Order: sequence, then structure tokens, then C-alpha cells
Amino acid sequence: MTTCRRRGPAVTVLGLLGVLCALLAGAGQAQATGYRYWSFWDRDGSAWVYASQGPSTARPSDGDVQGFRFSVSEDSQDSAKPRGAASFDSICAATPARGGEKRVALVIDFGTAQDAPSGEAPPKPRTACARVSDDATSAEALAAVAKPLRYNNQALLCSIAGYPKTGCGEQVSSSKGSASKGTESKDTGKDSAPAPDDGGPSVGLIAGGTAVVVLGAAAVWQARRRRG
Repeated sequence: MTTCRRRGPAVTVLGLLGVLCALLAGAGQAQATGYRYWSFWDRDGSAWVYASQGPSTARPSDGDVQGFRFSVSEDSQDSAKPRGAASFDSICAATPARGGEKRVALVIDFGTAQDAPSGEAPPKPRTACARVSDDATSAEALAAVAKPLRYNNQALLCSIAGYPKTGCGEQVSSSKGSASKGTESKDTGKDSAPAPDDGGPSVGLIAGGTAVVVLGAAAVWQARRRRG
């Protein structure tokens, strides 16, 4: 009977270790999810910065450069930047200024084949110079040069120039987009696309609490063993 009592805590520890392993495995699975969507960027000097507003509310100035990139990412810090040349002078060289209007240089990057929805192939990245009214939003500038645009009922930009044909911010495996991140450093900013649910305790917190329980149970078992 004594032997059985001593084994009890050990069995409990092993059981809790099993729970911890399961939680850690679940954490790995949770981190392997992302969203497929169009991200929105501002050009700041020689770098892309994640836009702090969505294209429907942002109002660029004459001479600004903005970018749109289609990719799979976990959140705004993980999102891929637009690729290619991003100079206002080169993009808008053939578009003269006019009174009462502004020019906005746009870089539209349709992403890679790894990020594309099933059955679709991304068009080549392109640039365009939008000449719009002084009070126009970024969405209006985009609509002037890259129709058709498609939005969902929450005003999320789903499609530029008809790409992709279907889907809007759907959750997918982030491994599909891992090859498209590029080598530039990551930028932070408010995302205009859906983000993973931030509600509830994190998996790390749960796993950490379980580890404390496991260690506590192990200590009790060791103490009882020494007394026995």
C-alpha cells in the first residue's frame, strides 16, 4: 500500500506533464495560422510603414507614396511589404500637377503564388499615379487606377483590380505565406484587416500555469518520498 501511495503523485506529475505537452503542441498549431488579405502601407523616406488608418479614411497629400500588398500573415508585425520601386518622381513623372487636384503614387503588389487562393495566380506587381481631388481618400485614389475593387460588409478591402476573385481575410495556414515576407525589417501599425482573436488568456500563460502546477506536484512527491 505504501508503494501505491508513493506512486500516486508520480502518476499525477506524468499526467500533468502530458497536459503541458498537449498545450505546447496546441500553441505551435495556434501560431501556424494567419490571414490572407490586402495590407495598406505608407512610404516614409526609403522605408514602408504600416498605415495607421485604413484606405477609406486616410487622406494622402500631393506627392505621397502608398502601397498595397496581398499576402498571408499572422498580424501587422508579420505582414509582407510591397515590393519594387517606390519613387514618386518615377511613378508620377508622366502625370503633371493640376490646380485643385493631387497626385498619389501607388504601388500595388499582388503577392506570390504561395499566398494566392487556390486556383488563382497573382498578377505582376504594378505602379500607378492617381490624380484625384484634393480631399480624396486613399481608397478613392486606388479606385481611380485599379478597378474593380471589392469590399465586404465591414468595409474591409477584399480585392484590387479583381484579384482575388473570391475570399476576404480568411484564416489560412501561415506557412503558405512564409516565403513571401522578404528580407526587410518588420514594421508595426494598426491593421486594416482582420487580426487573430486577442480575447482570453494566451496559450503561453496557460502553459506557464500548467508548468507551475507540474513543478509543485513534483516537489510534493519528492517531499513525501523523503519522509517515507
